[in-house]
Amino acid sequence: MIAEDQTMVRQALVALLELEPDIEVVAEAAGGDEALAMARKYQPDVAVLDIEMPGPGGIEVARKLTASAFPGKIVIVTTFGRPGYLRAAMAAGATGFLLKDSPAAELAEAIRRVAAGERVVDTALAAAALAEGESPLSQRETDVLAAAASHESIAVVAGRLHLSAGTVRNHLSAAIQKLGARNRADAARIAQEKGWL
Repeated sequence: MIAEDQTMVRQALVALLELEPDIEVVAEAAGGDEALAMARKYQPDVAVLDIEMPGPGGIEVARKLTASAFPGKIVIVTTFGRPGYLRAAMAAGATGFLLKDSPAAELAEAIRRVAAGERVVDTALAAAALAEGESPLSQRETDVLAAAASHESIAVVAGRLHLSAGTVRNHLSAAIQKLGARNRADAARIAQEKGWL
């Protein structure tokens, strides 16, 4: 199964994979919700998921499939080579993680390898993930920073998260300090670049 929101890219991937004698694309999806439905309906051996799609993104789709005992393997493809994304994808149950600028033949080979039980990860990204380390933010700090990234007022963020405004300020202050950021927008940018949000 191929889940990719850009129609031309998805159709090109399907066309390239259909040239492989041992690979058959049984389903296509243009968004996360459709990917979940297609994976459940067709039970593909391998689900190739774009990291950013309408609805739940590839990592969230992987998490939901893994939680539902999906029997297939999951490969995440992305334009964004962020170490935090790799870590999140693996934690969500993906066994493959490739950058979209990889040669098309690498995708076919990755599909074969994960179907055979191997892990396939872009080596440069794996090295960067090891060097980067874990996010210094607590889960609550991450949640508050993600909610505050929309530039809404503290009161709005507090209401959405069912926290007091003072608690939101404290979590944001801790996140800003831990990331060495100038303000909450800078902290959100840093965390997003590292794939921690």
